[in-house]
Amino acid sequence: MDHSALAREMRGLREQVTGITDTALAAADGLLIAADTADSIDPEGLAALAAAGLGLARRTAEATARGALHRTVAYGSHGCAAFYAVGDTALMVVLGDEGMDVEHLHRATQPALRRIDLILTGRTDRPQRADRADWTETTVKTAEGV
Repeated sequence: MDHSALAREMRGLREQVTGITDTALAAADGLLIAADTADSIDPEGLAALAAAGLGLARRTAEATARGALHRTVAYGSHGCAAFYAVGDTALMVVLGDEGMDVEHLHRATQPALRRIDLILTGRTDRPQRADRADWTETTVKTAEGV
């Protein structure tokens, strides 16, 4: 597994979305894969909690016939925590402050999640053209919104 590529994806997302404070990647069983977190955050604990929460949300979506779960977001008084499924075997946690634009985060995260899935699974196939178009569209929207 290319840990430097994972770090680049996590750093790139943080650079693209204002307000991201911490990111982490975990296996579906809650074991930490990679983290870019502040010293005040326990990345192993965060990975375990995120896996448990995402697993519960995934089962709830299935039990209520809502289809495959893509993400869940927990809002707190000082920001939010977004949990994203990365394929069937992993998840990504993104913590953000009160000013983070969550809808922008959701758009920016999709191409990064596809690339992270490729890195984690060791597949060498390139993202489809639509992935690059999604990324370009997000970049353009970001530039226009500034």
